[in-house]
Amino acid sequence: MKSKRAFFFSALLLGCALQIAQAQSELPGTFTVTDERASEEISEDSRLYLDGNLVATFRLGLSKSRETKTILLPAGRYDVDYALCGEITIMHNGHQETHQVSSEGQLHHPEGHTLDAVGSNNFTDFFLVDYNDPSVATHRHGRAAVCATPSS
Repeated sequence: MKSKRAFFFSALLLGCALQIAQAQSELPGTFTVTDERASEEISEDSRLYLDGNLVATFRLGLSKSRETKTILLPAGRYDVDYALCGEITIMHNGHQETHQVSSEGQLHHPEGHTLDAVGSNNFTDFFLVDYNDPSVATHRHGRAAVCATPSS
């Protein structure tokens, strides 16, 4: 009788341990995104979306040149679509210009990685990159649909 109880108790403990391990493996991962103001930039307001949901906002200016955010991945997801949207004001030939920037792409297993928000093409394209592992972020040129400003 004692051995049956001991077996039952051992099986119960093992079952609990397996459930805890499974629950921990399903916890969402995190990654970081750093946005840094370029020397030509006066200000930047940008938004990061994962799978169409706003997950971070960055506001840079003359008094704040860099911001890093920790991003929570959707539970159980390893590949997610992203979009970066925003407005960047630059000084060009002595005049201020404001550019609407947006683009989209996909992140592949970004958990634990540090990505940079990068502008290119005279601040008209805006995307994420991991300089240590370029396979983490793919970039599709063109405007991101989630960034479209609704008109009334």
